[in-house]
Amino acid sequence: MKLNRWSDFPEGVKRHLKERLLDRRITLDDLNKLQVWVDSGPDLPAGPWFRDFGSFKIVGEGPNPLSFLDFSQIPFGEEIPPEDEAASPGTD
Repeated sequence: MKLNRWSDFPEGVKRHLKERLLDRRITLDDLNKLQVWVDSGPDLPAGPWFRDFGSFKIVGEGPNPLSFLDFSQIPFGEEIPPEDEAASPGTD
């Protein structure tokens, strides 16, 4: 399952994500990583998932991101590893 593009997110989800973005302490470097990741069209599980970007985590379900968490909050669901970890053989 592919991550929806920003233009396909429901308006309520976009508004929520913008509000959470303003509430969190997110680095510019991590925002750039998020943009690159979204633009890559990552494959996602059908159920709950999360991706850790360092200064924040993004959580979602299926093709839709649902919220941002700060670095100290504990997410649930399947972790989506960074591409360099996912592509590296022998990393468990």
